[in-house]
Amino acid sequence: MTVSQNKVVSLTYELKIDNASGEVVDMADASEPLVFIYGTGNLLPKFEAHIFNLKVKDNFEFTLSAADAYGDFTDDAIVTLPIDVFMMDGKIDPEMLRIGNVIPMQDNEGHPLEGVVKSVEKDKVIMDFNHPMAGKNLHFTGSILELRDATPEEISHGHVHGPHGHHH
Repeated sequence: MTVSQNKVVSLTYELKIDNASGEVVDMADASEPLVFIYGTGNLLPKFEAHIFNLKVKDNFEFTLSAADAYGDFTDDAIVTLPIDVFMMDGKIDPEMLRIGNVIPMQDNEGHPLEGVVKSVEKDKVIMDFNHPMAGKNLHFTGSILELRDATPEEISHGHVHGPHGHHH
């Protein structure tokens, strides 16, 4: 069996910024592997392309450019919002609006976004909605732990059920 459409893949990985000697920013080990259904759009498409057709115990190592990962850093993602947006019951929570704080929000279509507070003024807040990994090249190493066929129910739901299911 190989990594392919509608297979449940369990893998370990280590993510470093830029290259093999970069800073480790994320990882999943054998005790808590990343478990997902291949080809359902849950992972970066270029990440999936790199592990296609691998077998259990196969190792992988590759680097994704920023453009193939979370995109380039863009000034368009720096947004000024009226401070009223952050009011709860007519009050502003100063704890929430701390510089560097990450606030879950939604865009106009209701998609979840995370914004980082850049500055707070009397009547407005400047937020940065760039992905934390925007503008960064990502270097992945890891190995395939397990492969199995996804059940019809898992395929219809688009995620893994049972042990290690609903992870992340």
